[in-house]
Amino acid sequence: MTNQALAQQIGQALDKIRDTKPLVHQITNYVVMNDTANVTLQVGALPVMAHAKEEVAEMVQLAGALVLNPGTLEPDWVEAMTTAGEAAKACGVPTVLDPVGAGATTYRTETNLQLISHVQPEVVRGNPGEIAALLGVGGQVKGVESVGDLDDPPAVARHAAKAWSTTVAMTGVRDYVTDGDRAVAIDNGNQWLTTLTGTGCTATAVTGAFAAVESDFVVASAGALACLGYAAELAAPEAKGPGSFKVALYDAIYNLTGEQLTQGAKVEWLE
Repeated sequence: MTNQALAQQIGQALDKIRDTKPLVHQITNYVVMNDTANVTLQVGALPVMAHAKEEVAEMVQLAGALVLNPGTLEPDWVEAMTTAGEAAKACGVPTVLDPVGAGATTYRTETNLQLISHVQPEVVRGNPGEIAALLGVGGQVKGVESVGDLDDPPAVARHAAKAWSTTVAMTGVRDYVTDGDRAVAIDNGNQWLTTLTGTGCTATAVTGAFAAVESDFVVASAGALACLGYAAELAAPEAKGPGSFKVALYDAIYNLTGEQLTQGAKVEWLE
């Protein structure tokens, strides 16, 4: 597949989200819940934020994708995530895991490793510090933010994908998506994204929407990151500060068409 063919498939996936309106079941953290629900709606999917362990297995059977985000950890939520993830695997619903803050504390790291092992997510979307910390190859996380740089982010992402038998979407200044064999670099984005809380979590929610309609999870993950990054590029000229950027970002996602995304996606296959 050429770079142009990849961009075209990404644009088609956005159109398919808009046409089919898949339900994205999200068990996510308190900090971003409203934002990720709104962005899921703006990209064209339908959000549901069901957390009770008594209902998650039933809810996920109605969904096109499941998003797990243990950013505000509680034992009951971890149990609910495990239950939902196992139910998703049983009924063929793809799961996207965001290992928020992995590496910051032992509990956070161990919980995310347990989720990877038990749930076997189709996509793990994290920052370089989180992915490296889960692999045990370094990685610095302060709170929930990645600090410092990896020497070879694509190699770390490939290593993680092979170790966990999944697709890894590693977001940073340059985004990388890999299933261990194929790898894509995504260069869409804008510095304004760093001024808002939870843009990584938002990227994970959008990944869930794309994974609901695109069974090639490398394409789905690259599409989600290109979509959010390109929308940020379109929103940036309207920004007078973080508040106005957030409004402009929401509008840009809502108004973005598949054809525009195909033209604007900066995606490149790597050797």
